[in-house]
Amino acid sequence: MSHKNETTLLFLSLLVTLGLVGGGLWLFKEQIFPQNQSSNNLQTTDNQSIADRISFGEKTLIPGEVTPAKKDGVQAFADQNYAQAIASLEKSLKLNRNDPQALIYLNNARIASAQSYSIVASVPLGTDPNSALEILRGIAQAQNAVNNSGGIKGVPLKVGIANDDDNPDISQQIAARLVKNPAVLGIVGPNASDTTLAAGNTYTSGKLVAISPTSTSVKITNFSPYIFRTVPSDFMAARRLANYMVKNLQKTQAAVFFNSQSNYSQSLKTEFVSSVALEGGQVLREFDLSQANFSAAKSLEQATEQGAEVLMLATNNETLDKGLQVVQINQKRLNLLGGDDVYSLKTLEVGGEQASGMVVAVPWHISGDGNSEFPQKSRQLWGGDVSWRTAMAYDATVALIAALEQNPTRSGVQQALSSSNFSATGASGAIRFLPSGDRNAPVQLVKIVSGNRSRTGYDFEPVP
Repeated sequence: MSHKNETTLLFLSLLVTLGLVGGGLWLFKEQIFPQNQSSNNLQTTDNQSIADRISFGEKTLIPGEVTPAKKDGVQAFADQNYAQAIASLEKSLKLNRNDPQALIYLNNARIASAQSYSIVASVPLGTDPNSALEILRGIAQAQNAVNNSGGIKGVPLKVGIANDDDNPDISQQIAARLVKNPAVLGIVGPNASDTTLAAGNTYTSGKLVAISPTSTSVKITNFSPYIFRTVPSDFMAARRLANYMVKNLQKTQAAVFFNSQSNYSQSLKTEFVSSVALEGGQVLREFDLSQANFSAAKSLEQATEQGAEVLMLATNNETLDKGLQVVQINQKRLNLLGGDDVYSLKTLEVGGEQASGMVVAVPWHISGDGNSEFPQKSRQLWGGDVSWRTAMAYDATVALIAALEQNPTRSGVQQALSSSNFSATGASGAIRFLPSGDRNAPVQLVKIVSGNRSRTGYDFEPVP
């Protein structure tokens, strides 16, 4: 392919990205909010800056998304005028029913100063609001359900929100602060594997359980008796993708695109390479998307010349755009596979017809289990379909609730979750943890097909 054609394609891809990112179903789409002022100082150790990142209802944390009613509710909450906070937050939710932060704050306001059990969500509101709000939606749904049904043996659940920006240093400082607060009995999060690994030692030293709904790196397996996850590890996803490639696609030669700076991406890539070999195939080339001189066209040309039949996108959030350049330039010539970070509205919007047929490994899909009550209840609450991140966050919160019912102390929560007899019913069936802290659960494959649910002309649908 000529340099001129390459440049034209990349330019068109950029135009498509800029033009389309604004549309689509809220399942994937959230307004890209301005970064918190304090998040500009990533290396801060100032206690006040870290305190500004944590809220049970007295701060919004996402200033670009505040309705007047929500602003009034947060101010009333800060003033401990809980009756006014309830009224204002209820009004805000009528205007924007799928705002999980408003629902969490509303439930906290209803508790006011009464006895409660507290957990905190550690999410990247400043840098990845899409994923953060999807996670908060699952937490809010679980909190709303337990409190509306009488609480945990009569005691309501209070939820705090911490904005860690998916930054390992900040997540560590947030963990240190939360560990010092004896009222906090559990954490849902962090989101990224790097962030979970960074904060994990602090949570362990403070004997505070953290359950990540989204961290998939194999490094988290057996990392700590206080670190759990409701999402299957990259080992499970890689094995499923490799098996599909060899058995279903009947292809044995692949090229992988990954980000060497991301623990998740590196983990998924490594596990995929091993899994393909176990299936009798081979990964011919590995392309690092984080390299400054990365060229989608040149990489694809090299992969094709070496005999690749399949392109595997082990991209993370920061490198998805580069991965989608590969999709566009591929023009459906080689089969496409992807990890769970590829499961986004942007992939459907930007990839379009060129992404149709791509198979992606995810922990859960809303149409994957016809017997689950969760999809219907989530649609009733939020007014639309929810993603796997919401389901896994719901399961993490349900697991903490079940542990708190057994023993509402930090040590009691850890012992309950570690027990071989522990089981709770979540969005994706039974929640059970292996001694490694990993969840014992399968992986769902989904394929991009023509459809109208996402309003892009394409949808992710389960592979039979």
